[in-house]
Amino acid sequence: MKTIFTENPGNNTLLVEREFNGTPEQVWKAWTDAEILAQWWAPHPFKAITKTMDFREGGYWHYYMLGPDGSKFWCRADYLLIELLKRFTMQDTFCDEEGNKSGDLPGMHWESAFAQTAGGTKVKVTVTFASREDLEKITSMGFKEGFSAAHENLDHLLAQ
Repeated sequence: MKTIFTENPGNNTLLVEREFNGTPEQVWKAWTDAEILAQWWAPHPFKAITKTMDFREGGYWHYYMLGPDGSKFWCRADYLLIELLKRFTMQDTFCDEEGNKSGDLPGMHWESAFAQTAGGTKVKVTVTFASREDLEKITSMGFKEGFSAAHENLDHLLAQ
């Protein structure tokens, strides 16, 4: 299975599609449970470390990616809409250790949708940016490569 990326600079979106070998319940839990997210979200050799997670509408996930050199890249995902086992939306921003938005890097609006398939569960993520420049900045930082690597981590986790 492979992660498919479709850029649409005309409407500042990046569509990410991936099928996982797991039930919708397993895949949903992997995306919404802090303990499981920590096991796959960050591309190797990085690790995802959760400071706090409250998966509910109005809640948020505050975490950082720990680099092999000890560097920390803080992020905050604010949950806007949740339809159990179907989809959720969130506003994702880079931030500081206290959760305050960083002005250096662009934020992203995510809509993650989950659908059962004959072979498992398809996840379709639509990432929307404020501008074409923001989309280009995030992709130039290695977003596609990192997210693909994280998906491979999830494949291995689901196989266990």
